[in-house]
Amino acid sequence: MSGEFDNLVAVTACGAVVATAEAVMIPLLRRAAIIDIPGPRSSHTVPTPRGGGIPIAAGLLVAAGVIGGAIAALFAFAVAAFGLLGFTEDMRGLATGRRLLIQAVGSTMVAVVLVSGRAGPVAVLVLLVVACAAWITGFVNAFNFMDGVNGISGAHALIAGVVYACLGWWQSDGFLVPAGAAVAASALAFLPWNAGRARVFLGDAGSYALGAALAMLAAYAVLQGIPVEAAAGPLVLYIADTAWTLQRRIRARERWLEPHRTHVYQQWCDVGWSHQRVTVVAGGTTILLSLLGAASLSGNPVLRAAADLAGAAVVLAYLRSPALLARRPVARTKSW
Repeated sequence: MSGEFDNLVAVTACGAVVATAEAVMIPLLRRAAIIDIPGPRSSHTVPTPRGGGIPIAAGLLVAAGVIGGAIAALFAFAVAAFGLLGFTEDMRGLATGRRLLIQAVGSTMVAVVLVSGRAGPVAVLVLLVVACAAWITGFVNAFNFMDGVNGISGAHALIAGVVYACLGWWQSDGFLVPAGAAVAASALAFLPWNAGRARVFLGDAGSYALGAALAMLAAYAVLQGIPVEAAAGPLVLYIADTAWTLQRRIRARERWLEPHRTHVYQQWCDVGWSHQRVTVVAGGTTILLSLLGAASLSGNPVLRAAADLAGAAVVLAYLRSPALLARRPVARTKSW
């Protein structure tokens, strides 16, 4: 009973920190001139403060402190390290190579602790650390790339947090339940400031912190024996869109490290969809993929295979959607 109360305190405190700190943070960001200025590759037309993810990182750190334990401390380190890196990027920018190096070092540190204590040949454990570090680095960047319209990343973090809390309940895991719920609470508290007419953006501080939190929760879930499909379900849309866009730009010999606006969800905006419609459809697709991923928990190999095929079809339909939408005239709507 005490554990459930502590979890409730952790989640409530996280949401309260974000909800109250956001109102204070916005004028501070304006005063410090940490403003996102619209450009040719932007999906916005109004200069808007960025760095609104700082209260999210603070809320998650408070939650981790209440949860307690070694894994919660590692979670706090991941959120703080990547959030600080993102805030540095928001303030003055970093060279791409230097930023990737710092991300790789931080990801490796998290991966080493996650894998430590596991039994197995040294070579296998080393490969596991490398794979885990690559996953965290890759997803943090994918989450950052996909944060391009109002509400989309807040909605995805909300969905993913709920999914990980449910997976933790299914696994009877004392860390995954409150950590997932805290991520969901932080995203829910942030969305009123961003989902409609955005008064603040997550910025790299927020997208890095949330990306690191979700990447670590997914890796932790898999290492605890949760099927990959269930753990990856709430994240696969961001992974697929980023990977698809990256390979397309490389094949076209574009400067793929430079900013652009050719992700699938951005092409939805180009055919006239509002930010809110993009967020709702992308979020609904993520819920569907999460439910299909959860079929892997059943232990039924036939059901699992059928759900995997259905999930692959959903992802393919998502990736092909811009070409299908471009064939139909769509009334243009206002995007904020």
